[in-house]
Amino acid sequence: MKTNFNGKSAILSLTFILLAVNSIAQRYPGPLSPEESMKTLNVAKGYKVSLFASEPHVFDPVALEFDEQGNTYVIEMPDYPYEVEPGKGHGRIRILKDTDGDGKIDQSIIFAENVTEATSMLPWKGGLIVTAAPNILYLKDTNGDGKSDIREILFSGFFQNNSEAQVTSLKLGIDNWIYANNRGQSGKVTYSKTPDAAPVEVRGADFRFRLDRDVFELETGPGQFGQTINDWGHRFFTENSIHLQQAVIPWRYTHRHPFMPSSKFNVSITDHEEIMFQEIPPAYWRAERSARRNRMFKEANLNRIEWAEDHFTGASGGTIYNGDALPQEFYGNIFTTDVSGSLVHRDILSPSETSPVFVAKRAETEKDREFIYSTDTWFRPVTFSVGPDGYLYILDYYRQHIETPVSIPDDLKAEMDFMAGSDMGRIYRLLPENGTYQGAKVDLKNASGLQLVDYLSHKNGWHRSNAQRLLLERQDKTVVPAVISLFSNSPDPRTRLHALYVLEGLNALTQKIVKQSLLDSEPGVRENGIILAERYPKSSKQLISMINDPSKRVALQAALSLGEFKGKKVHAALAEVIKKYGQNDWFRSAVISSEAGSSVEILNSLVQDKEFFSNEETWKLSFLQDLSNIIGARYNKEQFSAYLNTLSTAALSAPNLQIAALKGLKAGLNKNENTKELSGQLNASSIEDVKEGFQLLRKN
Repeated sequence: MKTNFNGKSAILSLTFILLAVNSIAQRYPGPLSPEESMKTLNVAKGYKVSLFASEPHVFDPVALEFDEQGNTYVIEMPDYPYEVEPGKGHGRIRILKDTDGDGKIDQSIIFAENVTEATSMLPWKGGLIVTAAPNILYLKDTNGDGKSDIREILFSGFFQNNSEAQVTSLKLGIDNWIYANNRGQSGKVTYSKTPDAAPVEVRGADFRFRLDRDVFELETGPGQFGQTINDWGHRFFTENSIHLQQAVIPWRYTHRHPFMPSSKFNVSITDHEEIMFQEIPPAYWRAERSARRNRMFKEANLNRIEWAEDHFTGASGGTIYNGDALPQEFYGNIFTTDVSGSLVHRDILSPSETSPVFVAKRAETEKDREFIYSTDTWFRPVTFSVGPDGYLYILDYYRQHIETPVSIPDDLKAEMDFMAGSDMGRIYRLLPENGTYQGAKVDLKNASGLQLVDYLSHKNGWHRSNAQRLLLERQDKTVVPAVISLFSNSPDPRTRLHALYVLEGLNALTQKIVKQSLLDSEPGVRENGIILAERYPKSSKQLISMINDPSKRVALQAALSLGEFKGKKVHAALAEVIKKYGQNDWFRSAVISSEAGSSVEILNSLVQDKEFFSNEETWKLSFLQDLSNIIGARYNKEQFSAYLNTLSTAALSAPNLQIAALKGLKAGLNKNENTKELSGQLNASSIEDVKEGFQLLRKN
């Protein structure tokens, strides 16, 4: 009897294949239909989601915007996670349509194709501004067929080699500037309207621009995928492992001179660390990769842990809810996703009692759960949008895997299909549990100027923001009297602030109006009034009084804006800021960010108060060291000599003060190529070394 070894081998091979397939299937479950996936979404008590759009009308959604007529645009990013050349990818922008008015998309048309690496958009002058690294584009349909026939490059030169770290997250601020995250990536950016201007290096920064005035500049960052701006212009952004940060001091202040000791002017504002409550197990590849890395850390005796679950690792899409379809308690909340944990997180913002920043807290009902979580591992919420109907929309990228392949070991990614789900995508709408969808037909495009002014009072932030944008685009000066009246008489401070910046955008701002804003009952209006007061030299007297404002954020802005002025009274006022708020890092940074606040004169003002340096508190030593650092790095010989004279006064003779001052001078001198050698000769280890150091400095 002959044995059929070939047959047995084939059976064994087939068995091994089936076992391998089954093993992979167990590690990475398959997809669910939109209806089945929605059933796996557990929403906080009192709320529910409904399906707004899904395949075949939308695939791989990463951004959703509604234009002034309520037209719904969605960016699709099917090429992720692979890099493609500009113009050769499959990225699309679709217009979604609800033809029967049931609140669900039943038709879509392609507005633009081959929009490589597109990640965010913003309506502008009948078209769309689109971030599509390495460019920021302008797309517009001019013949009404629903397809873009204008494709203009506005800005170019942004980083493009990693889709998770590119220019993105366009947002129009209350101040008429358009903001974008840049992840701090390097790039020499040019603007098509100013071809003769030198390229701007954006490394380490985010980005902002105004198309109405053809200006652009760097902004504090760096943010990743997710940026949001509240009613008062405070900017927040998301980074994959830090779910919520605030940009505390804008770039234009922190770079008034190049000698700041610190380069970090944003901060995580969560009070609950980076903990999240996911209900799905970590993906097999993530758990295995983290286990390997943690073994390496242990073997190398490193005090480091990589978390595979229950910590934010894929946070994105931070969005402030400013609509009117959900209960008032939701207004101003920030929603953030975590794509790896298949969840939506909610934070309630409130001003810190001790610092000019916000604090992000969990709701009392969400202390041990997320606002939305899913047991479908393909649920990949990436961002949100607030519509003209006032509801919050949640974009679900719906993929089996979310991660760049370069971050995964070869043996693990060999069994992963990174494109699984690229033919899927869902968008959900958040509603009250017992509520029914209430649609909103809008047509701000055909509204008159005065009607747009009326919309500045709307309860839904979408209407207010778009009305302001359209007034900015149209430049219709006939509305100015109505806007001034609105600013003076509206009971809603949000409306008053919109009116203030509409006047700014129409070049109709006056010192009288700005002065009025400084007296407003709302801190957010006063804060922005201070910013606008920088344009008027005679405003410095009023700004000096505002360093005593009961709002810490207003007082901080007063300190920042006073740095735009000169004179003895400014020096004295900034010294008062240090006396009153110097224990706070942000106030110290605000003062020393300006030329006036980093001068000999401010130290002279503090020395005149004999009590100030008699108490050698740690923060005072830090301030003295930072101020000395700047003086040393600047190394203006006349200023440097005067500074040394002040340091020799009796008020600053205490050993700790002398050591702090020399440490700062040494660090600053080391930054200056002309004084590095001198810095190397200084030693601040002991008071004897310090005395010798100051003698050496006086000889030079």
